[in-house]
Amino acid sequence: MRIHCFLRNTLLLLTASSPALCFAQFQTPTSEELKMTADPKAPGASAVFLNVEEIANDPIHYQSFYARIKVLTEKGKDLATVEIPYMKGTYQITDIKGRTIHSDGTIVPLAGKPEDLLISKTVNKDGETTQFSRRVFTLPSVEVGSILEYFYEVRYDEKHFSSPTWEIQRPYFVHKAHYFFTPFKGFLAGMQNATSMYLEDEHERVLNTLIWTPKLPAGVGPLKADASGHYNLEVTDVPPIPVEEWMPPIQSFLYKVNFYYKSSGSAAEFWADDGKLWSKDVDHFAETSKTIREAVSGLIAPADSELDKAKKLYKAVQALENTDYSRKKSESELKQLKLKNVKHAEDIWNQKTGSSEEIALLYLAMLRAAGLPAFAMKVVDRQEGTFDINYLSLRQLDDTIVILSSGGKEIYLDPGEKMCPFQTVSWRHSGAGGIRQTAGGREPNVSPIQPYPDNKILRIGDVTLDSKGAVTGSFRFVMNGQEALYWRQRALTSDLDEVKKQFDRWIESIFPSGVEAHVESFSALDDTDKNLIAFVKAQGVLGSATSKRLLLPGFFFETRGGHPFVAQEKRQEFVDMHFGEVETDQVTYHLPAGLNVESAPQDGKVTWPEHAMLGSKTVPAPGQVTIARSLSRAFTFLKPEEYQDLRGFYQKVAASDQQQLVLSTTPAAKGN
Repeated sequence: MRIHCFLRNTLLLLTASSPALCFAQFQTPTSEELKMTADPKAPGASAVFLNVEEIANDPIHYQSFYARIKVLTEKGKDLATVEIPYMKGTYQITDIKGRTIHSDGTIVPLAGKPEDLLISKTVNKDGETTQFSRRVFTLPSVEVGSILEYFYEVRYDEKHFSSPTWEIQRPYFVHKAHYFFTPFKGFLAGMQNATSMYLEDEHERVLNTLIWTPKLPAGVGPLKADASGHYNLEVTDVPPIPVEEWMPPIQSFLYKVNFYYKSSGSAAEFWADDGKLWSKDVDHFAETSKTIREAVSGLIAPADSELDKAKKLYKAVQALENTDYSRKKSESELKQLKLKNVKHAEDIWNQKTGSSEEIALLYLAMLRAAGLPAFAMKVVDRQEGTFDINYLSLRQLDDTIVILSSGGKEIYLDPGEKMCPFQTVSWRHSGAGGIRQTAGGREPNVSPIQPYPDNKILRIGDVTLDSKGAVTGSFRFVMNGQEALYWRQRALTSDLDEVKKQFDRWIESIFPSGVEAHVESFSALDDTDKNLIAFVKAQGVLGSATSKRLLLPGFFFETRGGHPFVAQEKRQEFVDMHFGEVETDQVTYHLPAGLNVESAPQDGKVTWPEHAMLGSKTVPAPGQVTIARSLSRAFTFLKPEEYQDLRGFYQKVAASDQQQLVLSTTPAAKGN
């Protein structure tokens, strides 16, 4: 049961009642369940859910969760620790029951009251004042082969109502699951449920519609209310949540049912109605006041082109303190500094500080004050989630970007993303769904994918070899686009020494085993108009020597064998590689006296038309050889049905990268 859904759907009620409710009963395990050591329906699983039950009864302000789990391996024992998230002060965990049943039938009960069993961990979400408590209890004496069984109930006060989210798919295979929802009385049939009470949201709109959006396994459903208005669902043999490399955030793709109390009659009406409210709030905050107009006139010149005006204003807002990369000031600090709480964009400009969201809206206001057509777009953070138009909540949208209309085209800008260059959008906001303003209103939208040539990393190495394979070398990592943005933002939240440590940990994963590398300095770490360069020194042992030969990896940075997708035969989910890019290596080896190139990687190309290309070239010269490799990946997203082509390409890349550089005492080879 996703208790935090309460926050998403918390509603005000005028009055309510609270009769008692009986909790679920524990079950006697079968002999087959006790003896189970593996599950043919879930081969290799560490655990399986034997039963899951979720009950939500809104008229009595109650939700409960029950589970039986069979532990099959050591890893499965982790499920003995159960976490219950809830909002402090509004919801109360009123009962917890649990027990561990060993494979011989021995029962070890969970003893104690809820307040004694729970361990609290308080987390401040996104710097806001709302405090979320994550409470944990642990079942006792768990062994491989044990059955874990537990139940807990949560009650919320009489002035609040909540519609549930049924999370049907879980990290482990589910044999049987049962879900039951009793909605607010106004949506139930029968005279006994007649009520003059009604629900309102935070905008004082009457919530007269119950909407549900199901994503169910094949053969299940359709979900409908029964004659009384209750919702009941039973499912069996639910596959586990897939775990695959380079997946998008999986939550939007899982089997689930969302229930909503809404004033809108459909999903389309919801996005129209709530989008209108969002846009109104944006325009109110980004009002082009006298202060904003005066600031803009001092930053731009009448003769500037539209793009130059936009760039100057962008530079100005980027220079402000962004509290998402420093620290949000407390009420007492604001008072001491004579700063006021932010209500409008002009407050951000006057105080020279604001959050990413506030700075983005300030930029929107300044563009409009400069007479430039500009619109806000609220997008999902692709690192955290995927936009789901059937999830009827603006809370799924995280950040604001700005769309500038200039020269007959739209330019997407990311002013709230500190250190993000003009006309660059963080990968977390590109290809991201959300809702945007238009000249005629509002509409769902997806921001464009950033062109792959805009993201480049060039690794240049100058390496000196001895006859035993020992190496010393100097390297330059030249970065622009997303990789440069990543390291510049690390430098905002960490001191230089810590950034160097983080960079060293990263390059450790790509330098050959036996070669130790450390970054010595950075160039343009705080200048987004230039390429970011990291200067690295390395030494160690690279190759293996025989009496007449020295065997070295053909491609310096490809010895770790970390090629994606090669080992996985099939794909269930979409591929999301965050952003396209061009990765180029150019390493020059200075050869020891008496050794010449016997063989080296062949010049060649591996292509996947319109998607990716690998190219390599070897250039021998007296006393040295230079080997270059370039991998261009033009795609960001791929469908599962494209996976075999993707895997085939990377298999060819992996095979090419296994080529060696062989030096010998024989005369130098002609060509390569």
